[in-house]
Amino acid sequence: MIPFLFITNLITFGIFGFDKWQAQKHQWRISENALLGISLLGGILGAASGMVIFNHKTSKKSFLVKFVLVVLIDLIVFYRLIRH
Repeated sequence: MIPFLFITNLITFGIFGFDKWQAQKHQWRISENALLGISLLGGILGAASGMVIFNHKTSKKSFLVKFVLVVLIDLIVFYRLIRH
């Protein structure tokens, strides 16, 4: 499970960086739902790191609220997986 989480977080970090790069160039963007979806698959640390390092989606309150919900869902799922 650790290698999966490492790879997922690394990919998620890269996707957040790529989306920020695309935003700066005013080109095609990755949807917020896709960003949240990959975060939900276990990439919350990569997503949070990408948000902070690339300063991406940090001022958009609606995204932050959804992201917090994704983090809570992930924490509940991981807790249940570890407990069983």
